[in-house]
Parts: sequence; structure tokens; C-alpha cells
Amino acid sequence: MTRTKQGARRGRNRGGPYGGRPAGPFGPHGMRRGPMGMMGRPQGGNKQGPPMTHYAFDPVVVEPHFGKADPPSNETALNDALLKKSQQLTPTTLEQGSVQNLVSKMESVLEGLILSPTGLNIPVEEMRAVGSFKKGTMLAGHPVADLVIILKETPGAADIENLANKVQEKLKEATPSEDFPTQANEGGFNTTSSERALVRVLVTTLPKNLFEVDTQKHVDSKLLEGALATIRHARWFEESASHTTIRFLIRLLKDLKKRFAGLAGLTPWLIDLLAFKSATGPNGSNLPITAAFRRALQLLAAGCFLPGSVGILDPCESGQVRAHSVLGLEEQDLLCMTSQTLLRTLSHGAYNEILGGDGAVSTSLDTDITSWGGTIVTPGEPAYNKEAHKKESELLEKMNEETSGEQKKAGENK
Repeated sequence: MTRTKQGARRGRNRGGPYGGRPAGPFGPHGMRRGPMGMMGRPQGGNKQGPPMTHYAFDPVVVEPHFGKADPPSNETALNDALLKKSQQLTPTTLEQGSVQNLVSKMESVLEGLILSPTGLNIPVEEMRAVGSFKKGTMLAGHPVADLVIILKETPGAADIENLANKVQEKLKEATPSEDFPTQANEGGFNTTSSERALVRVLVTTLPKNLFEVDTQKHVDSKLLEGALATIRHARWFEESASHTTIRFLIRLLKDLKKRFAGLAGLTPWLIDLLAFKSATGPNGSNLPITAAFRRALQLLAAGCFLPGSVGILDPCESGQVRAHSVLGLEEQDLLCMTSQTLLRTLSHGAYNEILGGDGAVSTSLDTDITSWGGTIVTPGEPAYNKEAHKKESELLEKMNEETSGEQKKAGENK
């Protein structure tokens, strides 16, 4: 039976197998507190901290209240450049086929292990596809897919190694001509194929087991919860953010992150949320790719991810959790500063240089002084300095430590 949109919304707000989360070091598991707590306000007593006071200026939202001095410009060239770049970033059929082939083989092996867990230290509860391949936002030249394996008990390093070896063994049995190199790591394992495809496997456990994590013998609880969070992210994306414009914008933002150091703080989840917000109009309509791309830079440049900003509330966490609270103060400052510089150059027609398109001038827009039609654009300078703002940095660390301790104690007493 097809779920209605209203039913889907109720489903997201209702505690489910990965929705209702027990309390842990970061509040309900998966809920990260930022320097100002869940709501951006100081937590408890008379602690002083910068209050969350504003929404970042959004030209699309306030457009009805501000008349334009000039008629709308012709953005055909920008639209063509964005579409061309998006096509270049889209994986080829061969790349997608190689990844799908390895994913299908691994899913077949894991389904067999669910039915017959012989040889496993801990039985497998279920498996979920997550990440960019699942969402349709994989980049060309990066043939990688992600899977999450949920075990019935809390795993340790030896249990992950055991699972990785068993999966490799079963893969080789099914395809004797391939070796399927597999490397275990702290939170899962990676498996590659002869077609150079890679599947990253995140290993976690049932949410109820997160109360019983022993730091001496189990995998770090942050890694376990992080894997569960990717399941919620993939489910939300499929229900709410699967429009073509959003997927195109995600690829463009991922590419910008790779080419401009100041955007390195953008996590995959922040990129997903920023793309969704930027490509969705106030009335829920989908904006053109040109408007969505420009709006993404405008939101970042206006301080959407700065301290004190409401930012973007995480739709996959209970409570009013600001998604950008995972960023440090320096990362937040660099995101805003770099976006301001890129937006200024974009306003003077430097879209080819921003996108790295054909015929682009070889220059570092975020560090070099550039000239566009006689207009000089000087890159911005950081507003945050760790030494000069030592007091704010210490306050951030202290509040995070106190909040973590309070939530951990609450989880133990629950």
C-alpha cells in the first residue's frame, strides 16, 4: 500500500527501529549538541553563551518584500554551464554498472548470512543500502557504494574482522575468478572488485544495544550511532529530496568542496540538507538549477552555518537540532568567508571559474585577487582566530563536555 505524504511525515516523527533513540553522550543517540545546545541556547544555570538569535538572510524568501532595481538578467549561459558540469560529474553507465554489480553480489551474500549465520560470531539482523549510490548522487570517477549491516549484538573489532572474512569467503565461492580484496577497519570493512568498484560497509547494532556499549571491548558508540544515522538519512532523502534538481545540486556542491579548501567542512549530510533547502521554494515548489545554485552560495555567505544562526534543523533527529552544530568555529567561519568570495565573483560572471568549466581562467578564486570587467574582487579574511577567540573556544569545549556528561548520566539512570 502506498504511503501518503501525510503518513510519511507521521512516520518520520514516530519512533521506529532507527527513529526512537535512547539517551547517550550526545543526548538521544544521533543528536549532536552544538556550542549552544539543542536549541542553540546555553544549557543549565547561568551559563553564558552566544544565544541563537537569527535566521540567515534568504533572498528567495524575502523576494516579495524587496523590489528589484534591475530587470532579471539572462542566465541562459549559467544554466548551460551548470547542466554541462552536472553531466560531467554524473557517473558513466559503465561506472554505475560496476558498482551495481558488486552491490548485488554483496547483498546476495549478506541475505544468505542472515538466513544461515554459520561461522559468524554475531548473527546479522538486517542490511540497508545508504550513501550517495543509494541516493543517486555518486560522482564520476568515484565508483563507491555504502551498505549498513545491523548485527543482533554489539560488535567488537574481532567480530567485524570475522564478518569481513566471511563475506569475502562467500563472494569468492560465488565468483571463483575474483579475489574481492577486503580490508576491515574500526567501524566496518571495504570490499573491492576487479572492475575497481568499492563497497564500504558500516557495521552497527540494534538501537537498544547502544546502552550496553563497553568501551574496552566494543566498537566506539559514535561509530555505531553514525551508521544508524545514515539509514535515517537515506530514508529521509528517498521520501523528501529525490528531485532531479536536488541531485544535480548535490553533485555540484560536492565538486566545489573538492576544489575550494574553505568548503571542506561541508559533510555529505550538510550538503544534502543545503541542496534540499536551496532547491525548494517557500511554497514547496522546485527552483531552477540556476536559482538553486546561487541560493546555496547566498545562504552560506549570509551565515546560515555560523554560530547564533538557526541554520537548517536536522529532520532526522528529535528536538530542534541544528545540523551545522557538528562544525567547529573555524570551519563555520571558513564556509561563510569562502562562499562570500565565490558569490561576489559569480555576480560578475565568473561561473566558469567557479565550476572549473571549459575556458576558465586558471586562478584560485578563494585566495587570489581577481578582476572581472574592471571590478576587483579581493578574497575575504577570516573573522575567527583561535588565539584571539580563545575564551569562546574554551566555552564551546566546556559546554560540550558538560552536556556530554549530563546526557551520559541520564542514559545510565534511565
